Amino acid sequence: MTNMSDFQPDHFKWRMEGAVAVIQLDRPERKNPLTFESYGELRDTFRDLVYADDVDAVVFASNGGNFCSGGDVHDIIGPLVGMNMKELLAFTRMTGDLVKAMLHCGKPIISAVDGICVGAGAIISMASDLRLATPEAKTAFLFTRVGLAGCDMGACAILPRIIGQGRAADLLYTGRSMSASEGHNWGYFNALHTAENLHTEAMKLAQRIASGPTFANGITKTQLAHEWNMSPDQAIEAEAQAQAICMQTADFERAYHAFVAKQKPVFEGD
Repeated sequence: MTNMSDFQPDHFKWRMEGAVAVIQLDRPERKNPLTFESYGELRDTFRDLVYADDVDAVVFASNGGNFCSGGDVHDIIGPLVGMNMKELLAFTRMTGDLVKAMLHCGKPIISAVDGICVGAGAIISMASDLRLATPEAKTAFLFTRVGLAGCDMGACAILPRIIGQGRAADLLYTGRSMSASEGHNWGYFNALHTAENLHTEAMKLAQRIASGPTFANGITKTQLAHEWNMSPDQAIEAEAQAQAICMQTADFERAYHAFVAKQKPVFEGD
């Protein structure tokens, strides 16, 4: 297993608050765009989280009033125009690998969205398990506005599962901004909070999840991802096997003894 409390990334901010890892992109003067380097380091970090036994939840936070402005126009968009097909496919596969790493990292991820959340930034929020936002949040899958298809980094598969096919088609064809109230009404955002309270509320939610049966939480995340392509019969069998595994954990036994004693269980993740 890996201990990530001393992790010091080069291209974004990272800190631990208890068992919750907090990630922030760190170019607030540019509304936190992504670069080739930050893409790659984020992908590798989420891959490493699979083996991190000191991280039980992740908050992907805003910085300086904005979440993420997507791929940097000068550091990414410009160079892409000059690449050949092999180089372009290597890039698009790398960005997709970030989403895969988020889906399969085994840790619940909460995005705390303030201000601008567009392009690949919108994808990062989409790939999270839970999303909180401020009323000022503006989310746009704006790929069509730069001459590209809406099918970027899994958007055509994941976004309709969150907000429905018709609403996803609206956002992906037009590239328009989804307001925070729209996102909340559509179920994209789980809750809205003021800018002053956003991080506090995200941490409260993350800590609540992290205080639960964390091994079982990892199973829940795995099943949420894997069952997309299962029939109901396959899903029911997969969940039967998953739940039987969880029933062998010490946390399950702790919960039983706490219930009998009329106490609140204290989970330890094993």
